[in-house]
Amino acid sequence: MKMKLFKVIILVLSCAALGQVEGKSERPNIVLLLIDDWAWYGSSVRMDDAMSNSQMPLAHMPNLEKLAAQGMKFRNAYAGAPQCAPSRVCIQTGKTSARSGYTLVLGKNQPDSDYDTRKTYEKLPLIPNTSDISIDADAFTIPEALKPLGYVSAHLGKWHMYSDPGAEGYVVNDGDTDNVPGSTIAKLKRMPEDHSDPKLMFSITEKSINFMRDQVKDGNPFYLQVSHYANHAFHECLPATREKYVNLPEVQAYYKKTKKTADTVNYKQDPAVWLGMLDDLDGRIGAVLDELKKLGIEDNTYVIVASDNGYRHKFFPGQAQPMHGAKWWVWQGGLRIPMLVKGPDIKAGAVFDANVINYDFLPTFVDWAGGNPESLKDIDGVSLAGYLRGKKPDSAFLNRYLYFHNPHYRSTMPSSAIVSGSKKVMHFYERPDIPMLFDLSAEDGEVSNIAKKNPEQHKQLFNEMMRYFDQVGARMPKVNPDYDPDHYKKLKDYDQRMTWGPFEGMRALDNDEQ
Repeated sequence: MKMKLFKVIILVLSCAALGQVEGKSERPNIVLLLIDDWAWYGSSVRMDDAMSNSQMPLAHMPNLEKLAAQGMKFRNAYAGAPQCAPSRVCIQTGKTSARSGYTLVLGKNQPDSDYDTRKTYEKLPLIPNTSDISIDADAFTIPEALKPLGYVSAHLGKWHMYSDPGAEGYVVNDGDTDNVPGSTIAKLKRMPEDHSDPKLMFSITEKSINFMRDQVKDGNPFYLQVSHYANHAFHECLPATREKYVNLPEVQAYYKKTKKTADTVNYKQDPAVWLGMLDDLDGRIGAVLDELKKLGIEDNTYVIVASDNGYRHKFFPGQAQPMHGAKWWVWQGGLRIPMLVKGPDIKAGAVFDANVINYDFLPTFVDWAGGNPESLKDIDGVSLAGYLRGKKPDSAFLNRYLYFHNPHYRSTMPSSAIVSGSKKVMHFYERPDIPMLFDLSAEDGEVSNIAKKNPEQHKQLFNEMMRYFDQVGARMPKVNPDYDPDHYKKLKDYDQRMTWGPFEGMRALDNDEQ
């Protein structure tokens, strides 16, 4: 009860700080299309015009390409975390996962202590941390920040933050959803011929369009977050869309390599289904864009398309994967995401090369809505509104610090990272003796560890990262006195951890990077 009262007080104070809107507003609408598990290079849009492997050329996504041509493309966009739920909390709160305490999905029955003492980890080198399992009750979220400015907010699709989106200010929502609703045929091996709503893409889009229509009718500016279940496993698409890709030479070669055919492959491992899912997803993006035009609000609406975290797509034929690691890891492959924005005053075909991150969304949205982003307290994001209008970033923005904290195991090792400009320091808590520094302007793939050649630069960034973690009270893993090396080596993820763990000098490229 006290927490709820506190949030009401914050809301009232925000009305004064941001300016209450009366009557019909001409403020811009904001639509965020959040795609699940989507690699920086996993669409038909080339995220770096000079890199042929910064796109998936087999993907057919004309609506996404049109959006990119009409707006701004962000070459160096980051997720706040290398996993869906903590990254989504970053979006809602404007905070790093280290500050929010939500660093991993551990489920609702995780330990109450600061450390995860389950048997899974009892003999590993470190005792990993626990994580918050929901947004803090007193967190100030996007809809709560926009409501004093007259906005009505909706969240449709995947929530996955183990809390009530209605309690966070979303007057229209699908509830506390996780991955399960989007896997509509999980127990099957073949897609049924009458499969009409893969990953719930079509129904989510229909509800989104109805919400927009209602707000336009009522004269309300709105914030709409469409959180698609695509592209999360298990992949799904319309059967007719799959047929467009089955006979592609690259898909047929994949069937042959895996000793399958179009009729025997499990849909969960079928590249024709993955490509079909991208195709259907693009069509749903197009449906939202078309509706904005029909409603006469296209020119007064910001549309953002982004992924919740980085990813490594297993089907990437004929090209080298440009980034190291994958989801769960704080390598670039787990953190870098595609991001496109179109809207009022955004120059068509613009490209932004400076670093941005998804916890910048909250202050940016407040700025767009006519509020003062400086009034937002204890956040880590900054408004991008000026840069979207063409403002040149100064050195302070170009070299600002981005913090990433993943003090957990799962398939990875407890680790953290900090990025400033083109420099990145990573720290694996199992091996504090191996300093790691990368120059991202020289290589996106993080092949060369230059820490030993640049010890002062490594020290400065590492110390800043640890200073910040101490300031925000980040949970840190601790050394396990019961560590058993033989037990550790027997775990199924051991080889992957060693391959993708810390290294000195240059690392060996993975097969799909060559």
